[in-house]
Amino acid sequence: MRNKMYLHFIAIGGSSMHSLALQMHSLGHKVTGSDDVIFEPSKSNLQKAGLLPESFGWFPEKINKNIDIVILGMHAKSDNVELKEALEMNLKIQSFPEFLALLSEDKTRVVIAGSHGKTRIIAMILHALEYHGIKTDYMVGAPVYENSKNLSIGDKNDFVLLEGDEILSSVIDTRPKFLWYTPEIALVSGIAWDHTNFFPTFKDYITQFERFIYSIKAGGILIYNKEDEVLDRLVESIEHPIKKIGYNSPDHFIDNGQTYLETDEGVLPLVVFGAQDLQNLAGAQWIAQLMGLDRSDFFESMLSFKGAP
Repeated sequence: MRNKMYLHFIAIGGSSMHSLALQMHSLGHKVTGSDDVIFEPSKSNLQKAGLLPESFGWFPEKINKNIDIVILGMHAKSDNVELKEALEMNLKIQSFPEFLALLSEDKTRVVIAGSHGKTRIIAMILHALEYHGIKTDYMVGAPVYENSKNLSIGDKNDFVLLEGDEILSSVIDTRPKFLWYTPEIALVSGIAWDHTNFFPTFKDYITQFERFIYSIKAGGILIYNKEDEVLDRLVESIEHPIKKIGYNSPDHFIDNGQTYLETDEGVLPLVVFGAQDLQNLAGAQWIAQLMGLDRSDFFESMLSFKGAP
């Protein structure tokens, strides 16, 4: 996406939406937006970049034929007057994940999905890569460190690491967000019935992860938590030309409240780890390895990993 565009964000104040707006502004695209309420830190971040709307609310007069893409956030409802105006003008309207998929179409997409642990796993991967000086583009639902960004994407890096959410993309795009990304590499951390307002039965919910696994590009790789029985059964039942690699919690022991990891390089003390984090660690190690970081270097970086939200 090298041509400069005019982008209008409906619901610009969301955590992911405002991060995308800031990134597009920094890349030289024209950015405008609206929202009826914007909280910190989004408000200050947008204000600093000159993107904070002058007035809160929805203003159909902001919609015009010069806009290349209207990016529609989850906060916007079906009766939103700006959305109605954009539909009336037949403008191109995309959800956040659809636009992000367009933005990253020339990169190797790595998607971290699952009912729990996504942000934590991405935090581990980003920490390990940064520790060893490896750069990557990324999008995560919440900052993984204090004052860190939700999103960083440009033209220089080959990989993009994406948090894959199973909730719906927008009020006019009812497919789960992670179905837009068609990854070459994916991880699923587990399946525990969530978002019951969108998926009224557990079968409905499981079906979304089945669809996600089938969305992995042929010849791609799925990393998955074998200790999750529901997920393990689902993966074993799927016939799709991808490589499936299951992971289990790594060998470890706890001494006086301290968790120690047993590796080929010796015993390594971990700073902040419980049972769930050990599963996350095993998955993160596989993804980091597929992104170019060998096993021993990954574990070395985990000695200084202090956690994430």
